[in-house]
Amino acid sequence: MEAFFRQSWCLCGLPFDAVNASSAISSLKLAIKENRPFFLSTPNLNFLIAAQTDKAFRESVINSDLSVADGMPLIWMSRLLNIPIPERVAGSNLIEALFAEKNTPPIRVFFFGGEPGVGEKACQIINQADAGLQAVGHYCPGFGSVEGMSAPEIIDEINRHEIDFLIVSLGARKGQAWIEKNRHQLKAPVISHLGAVINFFAGTVKRAPVWMQRIGLEWLWRILEEPLLWKRYFFDGLRFAKLLLNNVIPYAIWIRFNQKKLNEIKPVIINTEEDSQTIKIYLIGTCIDKTIAALRPVFNECVLKKKNILIDLQAVPVIDGAFLGLCLLLYKHLNQHGCQLNFQNINQQNIRIFKWNSAQYLIPQL
Repeated sequence: MEAFFRQSWCLCGLPFDAVNASSAISSLKLAIKENRPFFLSTPNLNFLIAAQTDKAFRESVINSDLSVADGMPLIWMSRLLNIPIPERVAGSNLIEALFAEKNTPPIRVFFFGGEPGVGEKACQIINQADAGLQAVGHYCPGFGSVEGMSAPEIIDEINRHEIDFLIVSLGARKGQAWIEKNRHQLKAPVISHLGAVINFFAGTVKRAPVWMQRIGLEWLWRILEEPLLWKRYFFDGLRFAKLLLNNVIPYAIWIRFNQKKLNEIKPVIINTEEDSQTIKIYLIGTCIDKTIAALRPVFNECVLKKKNILIDLQAVPVIDGAFLGLCLLLYKHLNQHGCQLNFQNINQQNIRIFKWNSAQYLIPQL
């Protein structure tokens, strides 16, 4: 299963793929070419904060086929924690890059959401240009519930169009929830919630200058453009400061003082036992980025058996964000089969690492 070979890291409880914009675009294009379902999430700081307390929202990101860091605060945190995310990959930049390319044939996009009239205007502007995108339709569902926006006639109306890339704009939580509820009924291969993209194309909101994007001040520009956003940014900022003080900075300090442990390069030893319901995986050795390659095919084989998985960490002195990222992929695929992931015999140091990474939801028994 190719999914287990994603270079996915856990950052504050969410998976992030260590890819640049070019790699992300290549993944999108390949999914379109193969007509393969592909759910793209672009978590920013608002996603990260909401995911701390909203399980359904968090799991919508975990269930993605690609999760990229759309926000400079996420890049700053990843650098503190030695997570090799090469750059910010904003959803808006991905769409702009696809628009600027000479794709033959052009990528067919459909806008779902936005204010009344904005989708129509965005489609007109796209189709007036000789560009790499072709707008094939839009639908404004208003401001109802996710359930109401998922009526069969709405799904049928979307599926009536030949779509390569369905762009959803409903607000982060509602948009991710709508995608989770409906993506298996939708024919478009690539689906993503890209909230402001529809407004950028329609010209109702202007993007921040590139220099502001690069230094992490796009939020200030967004407040100037959309003053009602100030409250969201203010409270997200407070919660971000708390997350830094309680989780990120303590973990970053621990990493600096434990480089010897984290430079371990011996492969992990893996033993398994199996009964009718559960596969037990016993790991021996340091489970970090440099050592977990052998775990990937094992996780793949175990998921295919559609059984619960119990991972024993008694002989694992240290884990890191790469191991937790791989476990999030395992958690995702087990959930899809109605199976559970559990851990046992976790030492106190590793319990702290789970908590510093906001991944304690993986060990609810503690």
